[in-house]
Amino acid sequence: MKSLWTDSVDLTMPLSDHPHPQFERDCWQCLNGEWNYHIATRGEKWVSDYPDKIIVPFAIESLLSGVEKPLRPSDRLWYEKKFTVDEALKGKRIILHFEAVDWQCKVYVNKEQVGSHTGGYCAFGFDITDYLVDGENTVNVCVYDPTESGWQQRGKQDNHPHGFWYTATSGIWQTVWLEGVSEARIESFKLLPDIDNGTVNIKSKLTVEEFDAYILKIFDGDTQVFSEEISLDETVDMGKDFKLWSPEEPNLYSVILELYRDGKLADKVKSYFGMRKFNIAKDKFGVMRLFLNNEPYFQRGLLDQGYWPDGGLTAPTDEAMIFDIEEMKRLGFNMLRKHIKIESMRWYYHCDRLGMIVWQDMMSGGAYIGDFYAGVLPNLNITVKDTKYSRFKREKKEARDDYKRELAEMIDQLYNVVSIYCWVPFNEGWGQFDAVKICKYVKNLDSSRVVDHASGWYDQGGGDIKSMHKYVVPIKMPKLDGRRAFVITEFGGYQNRVSNHCWTDNKSFGMYLKFKNKTTLTNAYKKLFVKQILPLIDKGLCGTIYTQVCDVENELNGIYTYDRKELKIEEEVIKAINSKLKL
Repeated sequence: MKSLWTDSVDLTMPLSDHPHPQFERDCWQCLNGEWNYHIATRGEKWVSDYPDKIIVPFAIESLLSGVEKPLRPSDRLWYEKKFTVDEALKGKRIILHFEAVDWQCKVYVNKEQVGSHTGGYCAFGFDITDYLVDGENTVNVCVYDPTESGWQQRGKQDNHPHGFWYTATSGIWQTVWLEGVSEARIESFKLLPDIDNGTVNIKSKLTVEEFDAYILKIFDGDTQVFSEEISLDETVDMGKDFKLWSPEEPNLYSVILELYRDGKLADKVKSYFGMRKFNIAKDKFGVMRLFLNNEPYFQRGLLDQGYWPDGGLTAPTDEAMIFDIEEMKRLGFNMLRKHIKIESMRWYYHCDRLGMIVWQDMMSGGAYIGDFYAGVLPNLNITVKDTKYSRFKREKKEARDDYKRELAEMIDQLYNVVSIYCWVPFNEGWGQFDAVKICKYVKNLDSSRVVDHASGWYDQGGGDIKSMHKYVVPIKMPKLDGRRAFVITEFGGYQNRVSNHCWTDNKSFGMYLKFKNKTTLTNAYKKLFVKQILPLIDKGLCGTIYTQVCDVENELNGIYTYDRKELKIEEEVIKAINSKLKL
């Protein structure tokens, strides 16, 4: 199935914009495009024959990969790419970056293993300088991905898609690129704004202990507002007239960091930040609310799963990513809940610059928890403790430890994203365990954001959010504890099949209410908000997350069709409802 952008994809070099606007050097080379591949059935034995082609970074199961084949749990997916390092990178250390590879992979350069990585959603890289030769080089990647037969974090991927289980994503599914760096360089930094004191703190790591100077420059548009040598843990005064970031005014400050060593510029990195504050607090009536920049702020959100009919988990183009964000904002939404997926870093950049709040889910892992825990108990409003690991299929200590490792990796990777308001470790009991302890773990990693410790069904009384999921049955005000803000974090999910814009001709996920056409769907959407949602705001409702941005495969409950060609609800009704969702 094609999207609006399928035919405009440059298959020789897709998704060729710099993949990491939050940490950008000028010296880089994109390796996306045509690679060779081979599906091996004999374990990890070295593969020399690559008769077939694949378009990277699209997963092998996707249309845009040019393959559209599943990867069996017993298979190994091998890639091969021949490349020559660009002249601009020569004389530097060369880092080979992978923005995401699902799930376990080993990487070879000129037949020598340079590293390995486990985890299907986070970026990683290896210094391959010592493995390179003059002229043409070869990179090989061997991937193992058991999908639903494994215990790893896999979200909603399944080799037998049905209902809310979607086509698997295996192998390379985000940009592959080379970066030329100096041996003495900036390894990482974390930016933390403090609007109460008018400052921004920057904590940096360098690859060397001795250097001449480390200089920070801050720009408001084209105007330089700061330029001084700083320490590796520096708090910068932004003055009295700094600009706040919000969805209504997404003001960003540009950053340049320069490292000098041996009398010359050794490294230069570009980034940005926004001055904003995210927290919960009591309003003037004593009701706990979501706050933005010290003011109560109602968040009108949508569930955003980030799937595409042509690219799977990978957006076909940068313009496609921008469309989803801009279109939802045009309709009056100010928040997207990125559901059980880590996006391209460019997607977060677009949320930052366009002004869209993000709630970020951790990916679900483990086996399906079963209909009793997934369907029966939630509808009876019965909760259970998550310290008995077998209930939610988390018996393996290895799996729990891996979850925590990958959770920390995600938070570290996304820390500098301006728009991320809330971390969501668990969703509807899928692989949930020790949610209160995990919430504290998240807060120790990042105390500057809100945490919804257990979105939906199995609330353990922790975190900042009293979270509710309600489909079909009426939404009623829960008893609030006075400590947490109440948000309906999933609801609606109303279905409508739009002919010629569906994944299949006759299948649909049938859990939610169905409507025959745009008119009946629009009327139901309006009634849902007017009768059930709006009356709850004065009682303590702080935000809503409607399901969802677009249809996903056989799940036909999107505001847009899966191909993004048809808006399924009257836009004036959506805008009118959103104009009333406020404090």
